[in-house]
Amino acid sequence: MTSTARVFLVDDQAAIRKALSRLLTSAGFEVVAFECAQDFLDAGLDQLPGCLVLDLAMPGIGGLALQQLLSARCSSLPVIFLTGQGDIATGVHAMKLGAFDFLTKPVDDEQLLGAVAAAIEINRQTRLAYAEVASIRSRLASLTPREREVLEQVVLGQLNKQVAAELGTVEKTIKVHRARVMEKMNVRTLAELVRIANRVGIPAPASRP
Repeated sequence: MTSTARVFLVDDQAAIRKALSRLLTSAGFEVVAFECAQDFLDAGLDQLPGCLVLDLAMPGIGGLALQQLLSARCSSLPVIFLTGQGDIATGVHAMKLGAFDFLTKPVDDEQLLGAVAAAIEINRQTRLAYAEVASIRSRLASLTPREREVLEQVVLGQLNKQVAAELGTVEKTIKVHRARVMEKMNVRTLAELVRIANRVGIPAPASRP
């Protein structure tokens, strides 16, 4: 499969799968439907972009159990629960476990389409954020140990001469390391360097009163 966002639909009732697939497809979404949670897990699609429309009560692995399995796999797929048997307590529990939305059957068409569109957009943003962090970590890995030390000192707000004193070298050498850090991290300004360092947990300078 490609990286196109899809709606993954899991419901054990064939009529509902058919009706929802037709609705979602008519709205322009690409749908991949499954009869049970195990079939979805076996397909290995939980790391792909899109969202999951999931029946709560199913034979075998139920909806809440599948949600927890996906969480353990670090899947970023937002989960929209559909149920004809749900109550407020079940819905609250699902939301606490990270569900994106909880809708009751028979579901309102516009409500479902709106939830799916919003879920896919959230997933898109989440995947972009993950990709940015992965790129930053890859660039960090290209630094030498000394360059990493220089980066950490610079991000803390240290001047070149202060970094030199901290690392026991001369300011000219720090300038060379700093230039290489900026090049390898693909940034032009200190503000950019601080921003991307913060994205991966390298602390920024303490704010001044």
